Amino acid sequence: MRKELKFSEKPLFLFYISIFLIVAGTLAFFQPHFDSPPLYGNPPDEHAKYLIPRYICEYGVIPTGFEEEIRLEGYGFSYAFYNVLPYIIQGYFMRLVNFFTTSELALLYAGRFINILSGTLMAIIVYKLANRLFYEQRMRWLFCFLIMFLPQSLFTHTYINTDSFALLSSAMICYAWVLIYQEGYNRRSIIFLSGGIIICALSYYNAYGFILSSILLFLSSFLEKEMPPGSGTSKRTALQFSLNDSHHNNFLLNEDRGKLRYDWKNMLIKGSIISGIVLLGIGWWFVRSFFLYDGDIIGFETRDKMAVLYGNPNYMDTYQAKGFTIWQMLKMNDFFSMTFNSFVAGYGSLAIFANIWLYRLYLTFLAVGILAYFLIKKGDKVVSSFKGKIFFFHLNMIFCAILPLILLIYYAYSTDYQAQGRYLLPGIIPLMYYVTAGFEKITALKWIPERWKGAGVIMACLFIISCLLWMVYRVALPVYLEIGVVY
Repeated sequence: MRKELKFSEKPLFLFYISIFLIVAGTLAFFQPHFDSPPLYGNPPDEHAKYLIPRYICEYGVIPTGFEEEIRLEGYGFSYAFYNVLPYIIQGYFMRLVNFFTTSELALLYAGRFINILSGTLMAIIVYKLANRLFYEQRMRWLFCFLIMFLPQSLFTHTYINTDSFALLSSAMICYAWVLIYQEGYNRRSIIFLSGGIIICALSYYNAYGFILSSILLFLSSFLEKEMPPGSGTSKRTALQFSLNDSHHNNFLLNEDRGKLRYDWKNMLIKGSIISGIVLLGIGWWFVRSFFLYDGDIIGFETRDKMAVLYGNPNYMDTYQAKGFTIWQMLKMNDFFSMTFNSFVAGYGSLAIFANIWLYRLYLTFLAVGILAYFLIKKGDKVVSSFKGKIFFFHLNMIFCAILPLILLIYYAYSTDYQAQGRYLLPGIIPLMYYVTAGFEKITALKWIPERWKGAGVIMACLFIISCLLWMVYRVALPVYLEIGVVY
């Protein structure tokens, strides 16, 4: 058994939350709001998205997509056609703040504060998820830092958008999945799963892969393996095993014994509970859209009609409309390079970037972790039913990591030209899970001296924090200070 250097958990947790709040607060306070040429330090599209919570703050009602005062000039439609749960929360909080001050800047900060709060909740859930996924303390913190301190990830929680809530929902859903695999369906796992799906469904379509995977994993979770009497347990399902089998070998069973069955009764009971909660949470929005937009429950068809009626045709120009192929688009303008760089750290309206070394180091770091995960074998033995469920779990995790990239390519080709890495962030938890698990496999190699392993993980955590602080305080903040607060 390897010895691990233990650190006091409470101070580390306070350090983790404090770093997030201090850095996020700095960005939220100093970054400008409206377009700020020629430096363009303002967050992407915030001035357009802000129209929705500002409308709610002023009138106390949720706008429809037909409201002229929130319509985007040139595009002909508004963000009110999209899911607006984060804007609703921001708008009513701004309305509360408006009782005490009429300062427009204070209202902007109030809206941004809601996303900082969303990020803080996500940080807490990611910490709880790490404790479920990883046996070693140092790997748990590496996982947390990779997700929350990726410069672009933290940036997402500092301005008006729906992305922050989408990331929060992905953390809730992943945590629910792991709870279900380890404990089965109880009050906590049902609340996290239902709540995560509701927030996801009402915040950001790019994160909908988590909803689809939740349905598939839910249906598969009731496939059980019954064990014959005298086997040490009369019945044990995959839900009752840890995902880290190498640390729980006392639960491994003989894969040749027992037979599979499907628990239809519990599936219908639990499914009815979860479905009922989710439908109560999201049904109102889609019913509202159905009546507002003549049966268009998503609102996209109506949005496109508005774009034709009121938009500028030049704003609708796309690679697809010009006759280019997807492959031609990908070869133009360093699409993948731009996407990766802005996934790691691209602030302002894709105008503030760090030195190239930061992106190269991050690319190397992430590639080593992923390759290690898929190339290094642990040699664990598990029962066939359990192995099948774990394989399906990983299949869905990989799907949730890759889907945002597929959607990004599709929308860049058919809707706009934007190779923006922030659109990939809904897949950050699955991605960083495999990166961390890869480094966990590296630290399990016996030929590497133990002191090197501990020092390596500490250096990795320091690297992540250093990149974040450099990006914010040495790269972005000087730009913000030069622009000044622009409202």
